[in-house]
Amino acid sequence: MFDIDCFECPIMAAIAMISDKWKVLIIYRLCDGTMRFNELMRSLQGITQRVLTQQLRELEADGLVSRKIYPEVPPRVEYSLTKVGHTLLPVLEKLEEWARKHSDELIAARHRATEQIAKGKTRAKTKVKAKVI
Repeated sequence: MFDIDCFECPIMAAIAMISDKWKVLIIYRLCDGTMRFNELMRSLQGITQRVLTQQLRELEADGLVSRKIYPEVPPRVEYSLTKVGHTLLPVLEKLEEWARKHSDELIAARHRATEQIAKGKTRAKTKVKAKVI
């Protein structure tokens, strides 16, 4: 969790709210409606129970997700987006649109960078071997 008061820029505060690995995916899953914890966990392959709990608590503290506890045995807990959380959806849709539009370019750039790093390591090893001889 971060201290929202430490950000002078509202954009930086907003990015900090959703920048953890799973938060955008949690928001995306909740855009269609209310989900129970285990249902949400199954829809997010690879997330641990601990991490999901932590991320949901932070999203709730930030006012993006609401949690409703039903007094039943066993307890039933449901999560949904708040009104403010729903206002984030058009922004995330634009981000998705941008990512789809530029995915080929972004992937190609990442491959070039990875190749450059690999070449740099190979050159460094070659220089070290040459000095040893």
